[in-house]
Amino acid sequence: MFDPSDKARVFGVPPGADFPAVLVCGLMEHMADKPPEQMAQVRLVVNTARMARRIKALFEAGPAMLMPRIQLLTDIANSSEIADVPPATPAIRLRFELIELISQLLKKQPDLASRASIYDLADSLAGLMDEMRGEGVSFDAIEGLDISDQSGHWARARSFLEIIRHFLDDAGQGADAQSRQRRITEILIKKWSETPPKSPIILAGSTGSRGTTMLLMKAVAHLPQGAIVLPGYDFDMPANLWKHLSEHLTSEDHPQYRFCNLLNAVSLKPDEVRAWCNIAPPSPPRNRLVSLALRPAPVTDQWLSEGPKLGQLEIATNNITLVEANSTREEALTIAARMRKAADQGQTAALITPNRVLTRQVSTALDRWNIEPDDSAGTPLQLSPPGRFLRHVSDLFRHKLTSEALLTLLKHPLTHSGNDRGPHLRFTRELELWLRRKGIVYPTEQDISKWSTGQKQNPGTWLGWLVVAFFQELDPDTLDLSNRIKAHIQRAEWISHGAANGSGELWKKKAGQEALKLVTEATEHAEVAGSISASEYSDLFGAMLTRAEVRDRDSGHPGVLIWGTLEARVQGADLVILGGLNEGSWPEAPSPDPWLNRKMRHDAGLLVPERRIGLSAHDFQQAVCAPEVWITRAIRSEESETVPSRWVNRLINLLGGLPNQGGQKALEDIRARGQEWLDLVRKMETYTPVDATKRPSPTPPLAARLTKLSVTEVKRLIRDPYAIYAKHILRLRPLDPLMRTPNALLRGIIVHEVLEEFIKTADDQTMLSRHRLLQISETVLNKKVPWPTIRELWRARIERVCDHIVAGEKERNSLAKPIAFERSAAGHIDKLGFTLSAKADRVDQMPDGRLLIYDYKTGTPPSKSEQTYFDKQLLLEAALAEQGDFKDLNAATVADAIYIGLGSTPKDQPAPLNETPPSQVWDEFISLITQYNIDGKGFTSRRAMHLDSESGDYDQLARFGEWDATSKVNPEELS
Repeated sequence: MFDPSDKARVFGVPPGADFPAVLVCGLMEHMADKPPEQMAQVRLVVNTARMARRIKALFEAGPAMLMPRIQLLTDIANSSEIADVPPATPAIRLRFELIELISQLLKKQPDLASRASIYDLADSLAGLMDEMRGEGVSFDAIEGLDISDQSGHWARARSFLEIIRHFLDDAGQGADAQSRQRRITEILIKKWSETPPKSPIILAGSTGSRGTTMLLMKAVAHLPQGAIVLPGYDFDMPANLWKHLSEHLTSEDHPQYRFCNLLNAVSLKPDEVRAWCNIAPPSPPRNRLVSLALRPAPVTDQWLSEGPKLGQLEIATNNITLVEANSTREEALTIAARMRKAADQGQTAALITPNRVLTRQVSTALDRWNIEPDDSAGTPLQLSPPGRFLRHVSDLFRHKLTSEALLTLLKHPLTHSGNDRGPHLRFTRELELWLRRKGIVYPTEQDISKWSTGQKQNPGTWLGWLVVAFFQELDPDTLDLSNRIKAHIQRAEWISHGAANGSGELWKKKAGQEALKLVTEATEHAEVAGSISASEYSDLFGAMLTRAEVRDRDSGHPGVLIWGTLEARVQGADLVILGGLNEGSWPEAPSPDPWLNRKMRHDAGLLVPERRIGLSAHDFQQAVCAPEVWITRAIRSEESETVPSRWVNRLINLLGGLPNQGGQKALEDIRARGQEWLDLVRKMETYTPVDATKRPSPTPPLAARLTKLSVTEVKRLIRDPYAIYAKHILRLRPLDPLMRTPNALLRGIIVHEVLEEFIKTADDQTMLSRHRLLQISETVLNKKVPWPTIRELWRARIERVCDHIVAGEKERNSLAKPIAFERSAAGHIDKLGFTLSAKADRVDQMPDGRLLIYDYKTGTPPSKSEQTYFDKQLLLEAALAEQGDFKDLNAATVADAIYIGLGSTPKDQPAPLNETPPSQVWDEFISLITQYNIDGKGFTSRRAMHLDSESGDYDQLARFGEWDATSKVNPEELS
C-alpha cells in the first residue's frame, strides 16, 4: 500500500474536514490500483466506537467492495497476538480495594478526611494510578519530588499516596485496564520490531495526548506498512513557527502542541507531514484566519505582518454566525431554534460543547417540537428513573423513615410497577392525606394500621406489602459491602414489583439495564471492600451512580446531534454549533488535584492542567473550520458577567484589527447574523400582556353567607375578610404540610398541654414548683416533639420562663381556683342565624363567683389597642361567659380576662374590659356580622393587615402581587 521509506509515515487532515469521510476517501485513493482482496488486509485503528460506526456506514454506502478491518485503540488489549497477559482488574474492584485501605487509614487518622468522601478519594487515587501507568511514571518519581517549598498538605497527601505504592510496585496486583494496555502495547511494539507485520496498519484520529497512545503511534509510524493520520493538522502554520511549540510548560495550551511533540518523537519536520487525501477543507481562507488567530503567544506580533496577507476576510467568515445571548437560557433557546430549522431542511446539525448544563437546556428546549437529540454523552445514571429510585431506597437504611421519604418512594413511577398500579396510587393518595391531616413526621407500623381501619376499601395485600417494604427491621449499622448491596437490591426489587416476587419495571429499558449492570459488577467485587455503615454505603452508591451514564444511540434524531469534544474531533456535520464559549466553560477550568500541584506534576512527568486546554484549543480549531459554524456564548451567567473564551477573543481582536481587509465589516456581519436569530427567539418568547387582577372584594349571595365563626377568626375577619370568604364560603383549606414543622402553632400546643397538666394535677401550693414544671415539660416534649434539636431549644425556652410561670400561678391560685380547661362555648344570634364559637384555655372562679379567663400566648400578647380594634378574642370570650354560653358554666360576671405571655420576655396583658365592657363588645360584633350577612358588605382582601409584609393562606387566590395595599377595591356581587 505504501512505498518503502526510511522516515516515519505521518499524514494529516486539515481542520474543518469531515475526518471519517476524508479517511475513507484517502484509503480508496491509496488502494485504487491494488487488488480488491488487499483492502481486507488493511487494519484501520480508530479511537472511538462512534467513528468506527461512521466509517463502516461510509463503506456500506457503496460501491460494493471488501472492507478493511476496523479496530478500536482499546481493542489492541484483546489482540490475539498477545496471549500471556492476564486480564485487567475491573476498575470497580480496584476502587473497592482502595476503599478498604483508605477506611483503615481513616480509622487510625480520622482527621485526614471525612468518611463520606471515601469513594471520591478511592476514585481519585485510582485515576492517579491510571495516569502514572499510562505515562510510565513510577512511584519513585513521586517520592523524589522536591517538596522543600510545599506546605503540610504534602504530608497528608503522602499518607494516601503510600496506599497505592504496592499497587504500582507489583504489576500483577491491581493491574487496571490502562496499565494492561501499556504493557500489551510495549509487548506488541517489541514483537513488531522483531517481526514487522506485512499488512498495512493505519492509526487514525488520535492526537497522541496520552503516553500509551503516543508509544503506539510512534511504533505504527515506523512500520514498513504503517501510517498515522492526524485530525485537524494545521498545514497553514509556517514551518519555522513550530519550534515555538517545543517548550513544554509554555506551549501545552496550543492546539498543535501534541502534533509537534509527536513529530519530534518520530524525527519528522512539520512540512514532511503529507495530506492524506487531495480534498480541500471547506474554507481554506478560514483555516488561514484561524491558524493566524491561534498562533503561539510569543509570536502573536505576526498578526501585523501576516494579517494583511489574508485577503478579504468576508470570504473566510461568510458562513460564521456569532450569537451573544443575554443569558444561558436565551443561548439554549437560540441553539434549539437553529437545530430545529436544520432538522426541517434535512441538514445535519451538531452542538459541540463540554458544558453539560447547556446541553440539557438545549434538549429541553427542543422538546417543545418533539425533537430528541442524539446525545453522545447520554444521561447521568443518577438522574435516570432507576438511579433516583435506587438512591431513595438506599436512604431508607441511613435515616429514620419520614412521611416525606415514604411518599417520595410510593409515588415513584417504578414503585409497585409489577401489578395493580392503579389501586396502589389510590391507596397512596389516601395515606398521604391522612398523614398530612394527622401531622405524622415519623410514621410507624402502628400508624399505618390505624389508617387502614378507617378505609372504605380494605387495603389488605397492599398493606402487607407496605409494612414489609418499609417497616421491617433494618440491618445493623455496620455490615460488609456484599450483604449491604444484597439488602439494598432486595428491598428495591420488593418495592418496585409490589406484593409479589419480581422486580417490576426496575431493570427494564436502557437505564434499568445500565443500573443492573452496575449493581451486578459491584456485587461481584464487593467482598474486597470490607464492612461499611449504612450512611457510608449511601454515599458510596450515590458516587458510583454519578460516574455512570445511560446512552441510547438509537433513540435520538439522526440529524440533531450533541457531541462532546472527543466525538467532534473525528466527525463532520453540515452545521456545527460551538456552544458555551466562555472562560471556565470552554476551555473548562482545570479540576483541582488533591495530590500534586502543577510543578510537581511536570517534574514527575505527569500531565499538566494545560494539556486539557490544548486539547480544547484543538477541538475549537477543528470545529470552527467546518462548512457552516455557529459560535455561541452568554454575556451573563446566573451569577455575573462572563468572559469570552480566549479563542473567541483572539478571533474577534484579529478581525477588528484588519479594517483594510474588511475585518471590521466581517465582524459586524457575523454578529448581525446572530442578532437575527436572537430577535426571532425573543419574538417567540413574547407573550400578550394580561391586565392585572384588581383587588377583590366579593359579596356572596345571601344563602351562602356566614353562619358560624370562632372568636380566634374575628381578628382575621377584620384584617383580611377575603381569607374568611375563601375558608368558610368557598370552603377552601390549605393542604396540611407533609412534614410537620416545629412552628409557632405546634409550640403553642405543647405549652398549653404542659401548663394544663401542671395546673390540673396541683393539689396544693407546694406542687406549684419549678422542678415539677420541668418534669412535666420533659415528658410532653419527648412525646410530642420528634426533632432532638428543637426539643432542646423549646426545653430551654420553658426553663427560661418557668420562674415567671410558677410565681404567676401561685398568685393566680391565691385569687381563684381553676374550674375549666379548654372549655368550649357557643353564642347564637338567632336573627342572623349565626353562631360564634370559642374555646377558653382556662377559666378560674373567684370566691365571690366572678370569673377570670386566661389565654396562653407563646409569642407577644396583643396590646391594649390591638384588642380594642382588632384582636377581640378575650373580649368576646368574656361576653359569652356573661351570657352563660360556656358549656356547663352558669352565666357570671367576668372580673378580668388576661393573656399570659410566655415569650422571650414574659408579660401578662389584660383585656380592656373597663373601656369596652362585654355587652358593648357583643353589640359591636352583632353589628359587624350584620354588615356582612345582611347589608352585603364585600369581603375585601387584606383590608387592614398589621404589616404589609405579612402573608396569608389565600393571597395567591386573591392574586396579591398584581395589586398592593394602595390599590382600589373591586366590589363584585356574586350570584
